Amino acid sequence: QVLLFCTEHPFGHLIDTLQSEQYEERRYFNPQKLRDVRYEKLPFCMRVLLESTIRKCDGFYIKTDDVSSILDWQKQQNQAEVAFSPARVLLQDFTGIPAMVDLAAMRDALAKQGVDPNLVNPRCPTDLIVDHSLQIDYSKCSSSGSHCSGQRPGHRGGCSKVSCSDAPSGRSAAVQIENTPLLCPFHLQPVSEPETMIRNQEMELIRNKERLQFFKWCSKAFKNINVVPPDINTVHQLNLEYLCQVVQEGEGFIYPDSVVGTDSHTTMINGLGILGWGVGGIESEAVMLGQPVSLTLPQVVGCKLVGTISPLATSIDIVLGITKHLRQAGIGGKFVEFFGPGVQQLSAPDRTTIANMCPEYNATVSFFPVDDITLQHFKHTSTDHTLVVLEDYLKAIKLFRSYSDQSEEPQYSEVIEMNLSSIVPHVSGPKRPQDRVAVTCMKEDFINCLNEKVGFKGFHISKEKQATQVPFLHEGAEYNLAHGSVVIAAVISCTNNCNPSVMLAAGLLAKKAIEAGLKVKPYIRTSLVPGSGIVTHYLNTSGVLPYLRKLGFEVVGYGCATCVGNTAPLPESVVDAIKQGDLVACGVLSGNRHLEGRLCDCVRANYLASPPLVVAYAIAGTVSINLETEPLGVNSEGKDVYLRDIWPSKEEVNHTEENIVIASMFKELRSRMEKGSSFWNSLESAESALFPWDPKSTYIRCPSFFNKLVKACTPQSIEGAYPLLFLGDKVTTDHISPAGSIARVSAAAKYLQSKRLTPREFNSYGARRGNDAVMTRGTFASIKLQNRLIGKTGPRTLHIPSGQTLDVFEAAERYQRDGVPLIILAGKEYGSGSSRDWAAKGPYLMGVRAVIAESFEKIHRNHLVGMGIAPLQFLSGQNADSLELCGKERFTINIPQELIPRQQLVVQTSTGKSFSVMALFENDMDVAFFRHGGILKYVARSLLP
Repeated sequence: QVLLFCTEHPFGHLIDTLQSEQYEERRYFNPQKLRDVRYEKLPFCMRVLLESTIRKCDGFYIKTDDVSSILDWQKQQNQAEVAFSPARVLLQDFTGIPAMVDLAAMRDALAKQGVDPNLVNPRCPTDLIVDHSLQIDYSKCSSSGSHCSGQRPGHRGGCSKVSCSDAPSGRSAAVQIENTPLLCPFHLQPVSEPETMIRNQEMELIRNKERLQFFKWCSKAFKNINVVPPDINTVHQLNLEYLCQVVQEGEGFIYPDSVVGTDSHTTMINGLGILGWGVGGIESEAVMLGQPVSLTLPQVVGCKLVGTISPLATSIDIVLGITKHLRQAGIGGKFVEFFGPGVQQLSAPDRTTIANMCPEYNATVSFFPVDDITLQHFKHTSTDHTLVVLEDYLKAIKLFRSYSDQSEEPQYSEVIEMNLSSIVPHVSGPKRPQDRVAVTCMKEDFINCLNEKVGFKGFHISKEKQATQVPFLHEGAEYNLAHGSVVIAAVISCTNNCNPSVMLAAGLLAKKAIEAGLKVKPYIRTSLVPGSGIVTHYLNTSGVLPYLRKLGFEVVGYGCATCVGNTAPLPESVVDAIKQGDLVACGVLSGNRHLEGRLCDCVRANYLASPPLVVAYAIAGTVSINLETEPLGVNSEGKDVYLRDIWPSKEEVNHTEENIVIASMFKELRSRMEKGSSFWNSLESAESALFPWDPKSTYIRCPSFFNKLVKACTPQSIEGAYPLLFLGDKVTTDHISPAGSIARVSAAAKYLQSKRLTPREFNSYGARRGNDAVMTRGTFASIKLQNRLIGKTGPRTLHIPSGQTLDVFEAAERYQRDGVPLIILAGKEYGSGSSRDWAAKGPYLMGVRAVIAESFEKIHRNHLVGMGIAPLQFLSGQNADSLELCGKERFTINIPQELIPRQQLVVQTSTGKSFSVMALFENDMDVAFFRHGGILKYVARSLLP
């Protein structure tokens, strides 16, 4: 069999064997056996692409021309299209729901045709992480519940209390704090979880029980998918701490790990030498079903790091410094690969933190090749045996980086240089992540923001009102709010928990602050949201978690919270004071997103800062402070306490990190992963191969993608189609795809009300992504939709035969009932914006067969093809206006039986006009998907007898 494979595979002659006395021999494809001098000049990230293309070359999805194009990358960048098959797919819960619902529906359709439903499984290994989004319902819960932000019937009472009296000698005993963490910081013995986290988790599980039951069924019914239970970890951290391998093994070969994921944080993985980036729902679903990702060979920018990092700079300072540098360099849509002597000063966690910020400087990936520091990191997570294989293999195919060997320098599209010694502590804000402010200039900059006209930084507060102070009462005590007052302070570790140093620094600062007698004002909405249980673990075992809790930074749960606006409501007295004085109140957080009003609509100024600075500004109670020259507060003896008095030294942080971040943490995480939560383990779900759809469910519903599935398929011409919509330029996926809350007067609301739900129970479109009836009704439901058929904005259109103006869905439903196909007319850049699967799924289920536009956003074009909708482009110089189309004609599009890529098709209208369009099918694979009505039907038909 091996000999046959080697003979039949186009690159079978490249198969090599890795041999050592320390492990069993491994087979791999060795690109060096091409004996092509261009290989060693390729950037390391391009070498990963090349290996995958060689190994997966099958002549249909991936061709030998793809291999040639990558080898010739210097000349083909930004021109050649290649296909890339990643090693695995990473799904978070919101995007995982529709993908798995589609596979469950495919099983149903095939079972009706007499096919074994167990044959339907993801073809690419897939990890589905249930935890992603977290709503903060409770914060600052004490053992008695007296400081809960909310109460609910049936609450079981206070937290358990544990205190350890035999602390190790040398640990400060100046302040005694009752400790209620997950593990005793001295004995590492399990104790009760803090009430805040328990109550938030309970609410999440109650809200999502139906969805979780479906995921539980998926975990048992499907092969090749790993479902990670709730209450374990967020998707991006699990990818770093548990799922990544650097080198994968399967189908008899070892090969580099790579991943596409449906979370913006997927890019973090590039910091460990694993190529990966974020994709939309349809793209991820396509990869799950065995289709490669279509990729235009990117430019690769080499970022050379030189100089020495300041001891006061945290990884966040480094991240924001590099973010600004790369944003100014204009590297949008490009790959970035780091090299130079400065790289060796960055730990593996530092690198993943930098790679995480790709979306902020618009790079596709920021790649750090594997080197000795990466291997040192994996000693905490892997066995010595695995590390030996990893190192030998990567060196064998020239994917291991040695910065001492200048001959290894690849050729890049361009090189930009950054001196790390120029980085000083900064925050970012008050409205955009790219607007960085040196901490030493924070007070001056904030005053300037008050003076400036309303814009990216300005608030335009008149001079006479800048000194406004508004007194208010909170819990019986009087306080004052002013411009710059901090009302939200969130230590969020999604960006930082891969780097223990910044979180430990926050904890050590909190400890010193408590010992110095400092406090955080009680009206400030403080929270600690670890993206991972391992963060809680090392904060716990280092003994700093109780000090954070004492300042109000209590663990509220795991998941995206404050960054996405899921902050618990501010106290009414605070909100009233802000409104009364028209104050520019502030939020400070250590996440990576902070657009104006995102945290809370009454908090206009929001700053990104490192975790220790979040704690410092919370103690100060204002951002209008010079932390070098002004005290944070006054201790019980009336003595001023400055930031320098409590800021932990780099040596302190490193010592704590070295003694805490050890392999036992990862071992504990793995144990927790394997055991799952008690709720998950006790959750009932079906044992059947087919999912038992509940007709009463408003969250999970069998979609109609596979209705009337038959073996035969031929492309059908589109005859007598009416335009559902007549749109202009730059229609984004936000205009098309259901998003946000469900409006009470929408088609989706009418559907939910018919199911006897009240508006309070509508939830959001995101929460109901597993119900195609809701999502289809929410398609084109944007209030900003500009439809030329009705001449005004709103989610309405003209039902042309009757002349009635209806909701877009209701018009589409009437057309479908009458058996009338639909098209959409549009201008330039149709489908621009974020990648959204329902921007293609929704129109398909509405009956849209084609979109005729002047141009398409590339990813959305791929999505349309993936759903069986024809993307048709007006010929150059033509559009709906030049062709004098009014949008009320009927359109017939002749589609030949032998359709080929980029073929011109003839469109005829009911008024006698005729014009040609370009069918934007880029390759034979696109044509095949369209012929079958989309990739879902293509895969389903491949299983029919």
